[in-house]
Amino acid sequence: MGAAEAERMEKENLKRTEQEIIPSKTEEQIEEQKLIRRMQMMMNMVMQVIAQDRSLSVEEASQMIADTRKAALAMFPGKELAYDLIWKPRFQRLMRERFRLM
Repeated sequence: MGAAEAERMEKENLKRTEQEIIPSKTEEQIEEQKLIRRMQMMMNMVMQVIAQDRSLSVEEASQMIADTRKAALAMFPGKELAYDLIWKPRFQRLMRERFRLM
């Protein structure tokens, strides 16, 4: 057996091992990751608008946050706790910093 043949067999074995260790993602997992990424982009855009738009009032910013929460929960029903643990503190901190709220 030549060096090229041995290298080819080693690559095939490595590929087989990777497939056994790292299963390919299901269509459902891929769709969930897309939804998560879409939600992250939405949250980041809302946070950027609140942070940067100086004409935005406290009430408008609060309404944007409420609408964002509704949209996130429509994307992920039943995940109120996750929203409250991950996004709510970020929005609260942003509102305190942006509008000097206590």
